[in-house]
Amino acid sequence: MPSATEVIYMILLSSELAIGIWGNGFIVLVNFFGCLRRRDISLVDTILVSLAISRISLLCVISLDGFIMVLFPNVYTHGEIMSVLDIFWTLTNHLSVWFTSCLSIFYLLKISNVSCSLSLWLKINIKRVILGILLGSFLITLLICIPMSYYLHDDFRYQFKDDNGENKTLEFEVSKILNALQQIFLNLGALVPFVLSLISFLLLLFSLFRHTKNIKFHATGSRDPSTEAHMRAIKTVVIFLLLFIISYTLFLVVTSSFLIPQRKLVVMFGGIITIIFPSGHSFILIMGNSKLKEAFLKLLRFMWAHTTLCSIQSPRETLE
Repeated sequence: MPSATEVIYMILLSSELAIGIWGNGFIVLVNFFGCLRRRDISLVDTILVSLAISRISLLCVISLDGFIMVLFPNVYTHGEIMSVLDIFWTLTNHLSVWFTSCLSIFYLLKISNVSCSLSLWLKINIKRVILGILLGSFLITLLICIPMSYYLHDDFRYQFKDDNGENKTLEFEVSKILNALQQIFLNLGALVPFVLSLISFLLLLFSLFRHTKNIKFHATGSRDPSTEAHMRAIKTVVIFLLLFIISYTLFLVVTSSFLIPQRKLVVMFGGIITIIFPSGHSFILIMGNSKLKEAFLKLLRFMWAHTTLCSIQSPRETLE
């Protein structure tokens, strides 16, 4: 029977899962129906759909891991189950970070005013560059993360296998340490797209500085469209960088929690905070995209009008 803390944990986890799937699912559906109408899908929509699908998968993996930990603790410590969860968590997490990095690079190439030969070539070939990064990141994640997650975890888990009870305890403790080191090692790959996003952010700042310097003598009292585009892109990238730092820091804490007596509480707290990243960032992306923002506001107005209509009709039904 779950304790009160575990029940609260599962309620929070379920709520964040529902919010995350709703936000990311909204991105997928809007772009899907838009693609059906136009018979085409833009590059930024391709990135957003790929990112949303990877985050829906990541949310499901994190939530499944949390529910199994609370409801089936014996299954949770089984080597094969942990190995499968590690594989899918690493895969979806890496893809999510890589797709977000692709979005940052897209903003940089589409908006920046950096005039060098490499930048001009990248701008001209932006579609091939972004699609190449998307495909390359997916293949690299598949070729590295999955084999390493499976074989390393399997070796670590059974390396000290023995029938002696004392050796079993030693096996369990050593396997926890080695598994934690394995997880840290595997997720170091997420630092590469993070660095690319950081470089994109710095170049966007440099481009904005140059742009404002060039137009300072022609200011009309309000910011021009290019400045507004720079600011929206910079805000989106900054929020991603901050959320990534918080999420990765919590991941390191949770992974090292074998040294903490209340390990389960630490894992539950870390899971609740970590899942905020793929859940909450989807709404930031919606508000930063004009098409998604317009569709989202229409949906909110429709829901508000429907709620208001129901509340007006209810008293009438009561009087009748």
